[in-house]
Amino acid sequence: MSKKFLFVIDMQNDFIDGSLGSDDAKKIVPNVVKLIQNWGNDKEHAIWYTYDMHSDSDNSIYPKYENTLEGKMLPVKHCIVNTPGYQINEYVMDELVKRNSIYDRAFHKFTFGSLDMVNEASMYLWENAKSDDSIYIVGLCTDICVVSNALLLRAKFPNLHIYVYENCCAGTSKEAHDAAIKVMKSCQIEVI
Repeated sequence: MSKKFLFVIDMQNDFIDGSLGSDDAKKIVPNVVKLIQNWGNDKEHAIWYTYDMHSDSDNSIYPKYENTLEGKMLPVKHCIVNTPGYQINEYVMDELVKRNSIYDRAFHKFTFGSLDMVNEASMYLWENAKSDDSIYIVGLCTDICVVSNALLLRAKFPNLHIYVYENCCAGTSKEAHDAAIKVMKSCQIEVI
């Protein structure tokens, strides 16, 4: 049986209706919820999801957000651990919780792409990957974290089909979203 991974990238409050939220991000929430509701619930249909996370303290293992390169280039605090903006959107999380699947996983990342998620996927898929195995990606923001994770996955799995649900992604702007979609298509990531 083929494996179908769904990667849900950063469906967090700050990217939907918080400090970096947008109307386009709000519009995709029902689409992501419906996709999760219809996703299989067995080891061949795992859902892995990410949390973008930043620190608001110098006492953290990781530097305070404004002291990072990202914080200097994007000086808008977001996804600070233990804040409401850090949490996954309630409707998305409700569906993930309802699944109660031992195969679903959360990954916390301090940068755009999640090497931990990609490396773990590699352990799960690489040795036994079949030509009909596939990866599906949704989330926020298309032009930052979605494209970063899609390209990491493409590099790790050069022969697997990787799909992005365009109606389940939103960018920092419509133009940035469209540009990221174009980049992913050029890297043989299929947009559906």
